[in-house]
Amino acid sequence: MIIIGYSGHSFVACGILIACGKSVTAYCDFEEKNNNPYNLTFLGSENSEEGHEAIMNSEFFIGVGDNMIRQKVYDRLSGFEKFPVNAIHPSAIISENAFLSKNGIMISAGAVINPLAKIGHAAICNTGCIVEHECVVESFAHIGPGAVLCGNVHVGTGSFVGAAAVIRQGVRIGAFATIGAGAVVLKDVADNEVVVGNPSKCIKP
Repeated sequence: MIIIGYSGHSFVACGILIACGKSVTAYCDFEEKNNNPYNLTFLGSENSEEGHEAIMNSEFFIGVGDNMIRQKVYDRLSGFEKFPVNAIHPSAIISENAFLSKNGIMISAGAVINPLAKIGHAAICNTGCIVEHECVVESFAHIGPGAVLCGNVHVGTGSFVGAAAVIRQGVRIGAFATIGAGAVVLKDVADNEVVVGNPSKCIKP
């Protein structure tokens, strides 16, 4: 199978896919990488003739950490009725009553997804994060390592919750918002806002 994007975040994704028994053989990126820890074959970008043809005929995963870029790649390939596989680490703890998209989610080692939580397309639940009961993580959002979403939190499309941030129960985070690492969020966050600190404050409306 093929990984799209090949740098820090995708290295973790490769490890998860391999742990799931997948054979990752090649990567697509804009340039060939000197740092190639998995000894993958370079195919060019996903828009190149070789890269596009390979993706059309293989399983693939979008290993891009940037939420907006990941969404653009997903949208472009879904136009060809091609959708990424999921990468779910075997050590993740996922309730049988959680609802997971089948298209391109990444759930890293030690993450916890509790009952009635919903994870959208190509969302990321990074190492050791906790997504509590009835939370919604919309498509293309990213929950950082060690972050905690208390019950019934809603994270909007493309939003980023930084490492070790804590979101109080029932809080709603809008689309493409950014929650800084270690922030403690006690109230709703609007679309595109950037909030940091404990308690969190908006630094970019």
